[in-house]
Amino acid sequence: MRTRDEAPREALGEAASPAPRYLGIDIGGTKVALRAETEAGQAQELSFAWGPRHDADRDLAQLADHVRTLTARSGKPWRAVGVALPATVGPDERITAWPSRPEWTGLPLGPALRALFPGAALAWADDGDVGALAEADAANCADLLYLGVGTGVGGGLVLGGRLCPGPGRGSFELGHLVVELDGPPCVCGRRGCLQATASGPATLARAARLRGGPVSFEELREGLRAGRPWAAEAIDRTGYALAAAITGVTELLHPQLALIGGGFAAGIPELADRVGEHLTALARPGRPSLPLAPARLGGLSSLRGAVLLARGTASRF
Repeated sequence: MRTRDEAPREALGEAASPAPRYLGIDIGGTKVALRAETEAGQAQELSFAWGPRHDADRDLAQLADHVRTLTARSGKPWRAVGVALPATVGPDERITAWPSRPEWTGLPLGPALRALFPGAALAWADDGDVGALAEADAANCADLLYLGVGTGVGGGLVLGGRLCPGPGRGSFELGHLVVELDGPPCVCGRRGCLQATASGPATLARAARLRGGPVSFEELREGLRAGRPWAAEAIDRTGYALAAAITGVTELLHPQLALIGGGFAAGIPELADRVGEHLTALARPGRPSLPLAPARLGGLSSLRGAVLLARGTASRF
């Protein structure tokens, strides 16, 4: 998703289905991807990088240009639109925090999006939440916990085939679950959040402290292959923190499967093994640990989840 150019992957020709269409938008800190689908699943996509950072109005104008491009290619009005974004949105529909693009803080997201899609059913959710929705659909699992380990730690929970807590009720902030009472500071202002311990940058910083010098992602991978103690210890601590978070969620909400994805986790297959080992060690007697597997969709999860969000929103209108 995040490496495609603006050419549609699969054009909708003259014989395309006239059924209502759905649009998914994955709004990231540096890039945006859009995917249009017919009722039958015929699809076309485009993506673009944000221009120089100025203000939210310029970003929205750039988004509007690309929406018009995709609308013109498709030639039919949108029935429903689903939007994934890594920002915190308050009950008044205003963005209250987005560290990657602070210019959007205070933006009335709901009115801004409705202006782009008049007449369409509209919903938005955290990118980790809709990623979970897509991964649950791909795994054919109605009760699934998804973890995305990258620059931060995101994730989502699907119960009974629906997002928990659900659109309009907040997001599943797994990355801000406190796993260490005296842990490192988090960008949210607390200490000991999961992402402050288990994100890609946090893991690399720990590896650098253990090694006594800077560690790049490739050096960490090579250190693991070579069996370097500093690399193994750094990954082990990340695996333990992730397992602790999974265990806590499992005790309360009982998903059937956990999937681990995200760019950092995808590049270090050893991480899933460490998480699985710690899950087994943390299991209570008589309660087997939750099954864990790699995520299936990789970088596509949020975009595919945004389309599913659109389809689900349309079904309620």
